Amino acid sequence: MSNNLPYSIVEPVINAALREDFGRSGDITTFSCVPDNVEAQWVMRSRNEGIVAGVDIAAITLQLVDSAALFEAIRNNGDKVKKGDIIAKISGKARSLLMAERVMLNFVGRLSGIATLTAQYVELVRHTSAKITDTRKTTPNLRAFEKFAVKMGGGVNHRFGLDDAILIKDNHVAACGGVENALLAAKANVGHLVPIEIEVDGIAQLEAALPHYPDVIMLDNFSNEMLLDAVKITRDFAGKRITLEASGGVNLNTVKAIAETGVDVISVGALTHSAPNFDVGLDSE
Repeated sequence: MSNNLPYSIVEPVINAALREDFGRSGDITTFSCVPDNVEAQWVMRSRNEGIVAGVDIAAITLQLVDSAALFEAIRNNGDKVKKGDIIAKISGKARSLLMAERVMLNFVGRLSGIATLTAQYVELVRHTSAKITDTRKTTPNLRAFEKFAVKMGGGVNHRFGLDDAILIKDNHVAACGGVENALLAAKANVGHLVPIEIEVDGIAQLEAALPHYPDVIMLDNFSNEMLLDAVKITRDFAGKRITLEASGGVNLNTVKAIAETGVDVISVGALTHSAPNFDVGLDSE
């Protein structure tokens, strides 16, 4: 697994963030107050304990502002850090560092927050075989960044968009006239390399789905007792191994018991839609 996102993915997003921050006239505070010939050396320092992510994105941000500025990573994506640890050292024209500062810190703070929250979930289920995965509940245009942060925290990625897997949700089932109709239609209209997942809301829908052998069955808002029943029914069902995904009602207080029911995957929207910011700052070295 690469610990950096491809440049071709991150560069347009970073440039958009810089354009947003520079506005119509650039950093008028820095241009007004700081002479062009002033040099600076600063450190990016953690003010929390957790998992760092977005270090490479911060480095590219600085390079896009000033290709002559230097960024030395002390910690890498996925590393554990404590409060006060130095994540990176940066040096160059003070103007450049000031212009890049907020965008760099925003990316590292956001992504490290996601990675840190993910790691907390992963730790709670470590004694089981369940994997923690994200959802599509991501910040628009930052999905690749945020899903990357989930991986840095030890989680795995669900589908990235509407085009890389079939996921038949409850509204699809209703529109198709039932679980069986939806699965038959999906199998008839996609290629053999496209995985098929269906969401079910109870044991009856689960039993309707099983004879059609979807690759994954999402058990939506099942109680733990229902999850135990679903695992037993599915494992006892003759034939192909079907992955079971638990979804809904998942938080740090419930995830351990959910994992102990024997499900394979637990999807957690909170990883990306509710992760707290991870506090980082730039300090004079």
